[in-house]
Amino acid sequence: FGRFGRILGQILSDDFEVNAFDPEPQKEQFGVKFVDKDDIIKEKVLFISIPIRDFKNLILDIAPRLGKGTTVIDVCSVKVYPVTVMTEALPDHVGIIATHPLFGPDSISKPDGMTMMMNSTREVHGKFSFWKQYFESKAIKVVEMTPEEHDRLAAKTQGITHFIGRVLKDAGVGVTQIDTLGFKELLAVIDQTCYDSWDLFTDLQNYNPYTTSMIETLESAVKNVRSKILRRD
Repeated sequence: FGRFGRILGQILSDDFEVNAFDPEPQKEQFGVKFVDKDDIIKEKVLFISIPIRDFKNLILDIAPRLGKGTTVIDVCSVKVYPVTVMTEALPDHVGIIATHPLFGPDSISKPDGMTMMMNSTREVHGKFSFWKQYFESKAIKVVEMTPEEHDRLAAKTQGITHFIGRVLKDAGVGVTQIDTLGFKELLAVIDQTCYDSWDLFTDLQNYNPYTTSMIETLESAVKNVRSKILRRD
């Protein structure tokens, strides 16, 4: 029941009786009751909120035990990988909705609102419209797109933001006595991205098929700009 799981629990518990499973013992919080794995897989709607690197093993574990009428909803920050895993491993009678909530503990209270990417990956029980409308009723802007479209855009937005944040931290960039407003905003990027776990950062880079190209483009741009400022007339 990690950082995003707690946010999801808070949102859903306003309108539903929410059960959750976590390998580590947890006390009830936000109205969320903790049960064991055998009980949780009996639920008709399962939100999967775990590290991307652990996603496949969990899906393979629960797939044979999911009954008819079940809908699985993932919240991974990448989409091609988990969608491939789910469509290949989950039985045909299990509905699949791919989502990426573009908010978290550090951004949920921002005044510009919340956005969620959604994709009706396998419509079996007619649940996609229900959940889309539900999240919209929570003032969440829903954007529909394919997993490929999502990952291509995410590499240029979330991927590059986290990459630059880590690079700046590794370069020793920090607070000084003469910080400009623009520099303070840059420091905010470092704080926001580096507060997330290193595992999340590496998963964002390694499980998005478009991040390698993004990094290569960024490296090329750095070399190009550097060559221009070092040029001697």
